[in-house]
Amino acid sequence: MLEILELRKRYGDKTALDGLSFAVRPGEVFGFVGQNGAGKTTTMRIVLGVLAADAGEVRWQGRPMDAAARRRTGYMPEERGLYPKMRVRDQLVYLARLHGLPADRAEASTDALLEQLGIADRGADKVEALSLGNQQRVQLAAALVHEPDLLVLDEPFSGLDPVGVDVLAAALRARVDTGVPVVFSSHQLELVERLCDSVGIIKDGRMVAAGGVDELRSRGGVRRLRVAVDAPAGWADGLPGVRVATGAAPDGAVVLELAPDVDDQAVLDAARRAGRVREFRPVARSLVDLFREAVAA
Repeated sequence: MLEILELRKRYGDKTALDGLSFAVRPGEVFGFVGQNGAGKTTTMRIVLGVLAADAGEVRWQGRPMDAAARRRTGYMPEERGLYPKMRVRDQLVYLARLHGLPADRAEASTDALLEQLGIADRGADKVEALSLGNQQRVQLAAALVHEPDLLVLDEPFSGLDPVGVDVLAAALRARVDTGVPVVFSSHQLELVERLCDSVGIIKDGRMVAAGGVDELRSRGGVRRLRVAVDAPAGWADGLPGVRVATGAAPDGAVVLELAPDVDDQAVLDAARRAGRVREFRPVARSLVDLFREAVAA
């Protein structure tokens, strides 16, 4: 398990991390999200030992994270850290050897990853000759090639088309299924919602919400209903404690936001008075909704 305990970090008079804590269990994908400057990259760099925390601790498997543990970590930075003029396969074998793999395992791991990531035919090409999407695949391969025990990924899906996202997601899931914990940051909240087992939302260096997406949805917040009624537009205008969140869809349905003290059955009664009710169901809040609520609080 990776544990982040009360991390604090300042840059001059700016507080980057303010008592940040969270944990990632074996075989868990943890989505680390927040606005630009919230402290995500600073946290990752402290985990990797690139930066030193002013206070707090990073623990791996119950012990303070040391150089040996970091050697067994795969890191993918947001900015590509590849050698552009080096050939893809040679570079991956070289990186695996730097992490301590013997030559035969380094080559076998490289070839397996190139195949898994759909770039086996580009192994002899220089990195600079690849498209940005394929460079991103190589960047992930560089994080995986030494068979790490922990993965820390900063915006791993940036610049990828949907096929590329699926390929990288499958490669990550294969590692997660062996018990490897994964921390990744992303501004693509729909992807985080789809791929992650749990999510942490950071604001101004503090964790303001953390847990599974379903768990976060159950913690209150704005309730939403999708209601379709055979009635003139505006039938819900003026209902106490109810706000029309979206205009009518092609089928006439609207999404209503309910104040905490509003009884949804009272809304249903109002809909029935207006006309025949064709649809009346709760709308689950998306991670985008949860994120907006958390950072606005």
